[in-house]
Amino acid sequence: MEIISHRGYWKKPAEKNSAVAFKRSFKNAFGTETDVRDSLGQLVISHDMALGNEISLTTFLSMTSPTFPLLALNIKADGLAKLFSQKMAFYPRDKWFVFDMSVPDMREHLSVGNPVFVRLSEVEKLPAFFDKSDGVWLDSFFSEWFELELIISLLKDGKRVCIVSSELHGRDPHELWDKLLPLCDVDGLILCTDYPVKVSELFTKELKT
Repeated sequence: MEIISHRGYWKKPAEKNSAVAFKRSFKNAFGTETDVRDSLGQLVISHDMALGNEISLTTFLSMTSPTFPLLALNIKADGLAKLFSQKMAFYPRDKWFVFDMSVPDMREHLSVGNPVFVRLSEVEKLPAFFDKSDGVWLDSFFSEWFELELIISLLKDGKRVCIVSSELHGRDPHELWDKLLPLCDVDGLILCTDYPVKVSELFTKELKT
């Protein structure tokens, strides 16, 4: 299982989506999830509406290590598919994916060849363009509704699976982490978390037992 940090490896909320959080994440060999939208003609890192002082996607990519950590790019605006394709052309295709865009915009990302993860949750059990997707963003808004069998079936379908850790929705993540222990050495499985070091230590301990 690959672990990616949610909005970088931040230690206080003010560091989310900041250069210090991204650099810390990459220094610790974690990939990262972040939010991308457009502002004044360029792609920038921002979860909320851009104010003009955001890190550009180009600057963000310059912070990554030569090993190309995995990047999960949450799309916050429509109409960016072609620009994404151009900006990410040098980055290995299996090391990044886009997700969370609208369904019509997803079609555009797929048409230009961007790797897309479709959202699967307790309220979205029939994702659009599942067959054309590279993977699944497996989310749980209210509770951990899925069992390991679902994850295994998605992997058997040839999809990579990125699981959203429970703390991203304000719940204690330990029940989910314990559930995932039998799959901690499975290829194609990803966990997005606010606590990359804690969960990495847990999974490493499991692999040593």
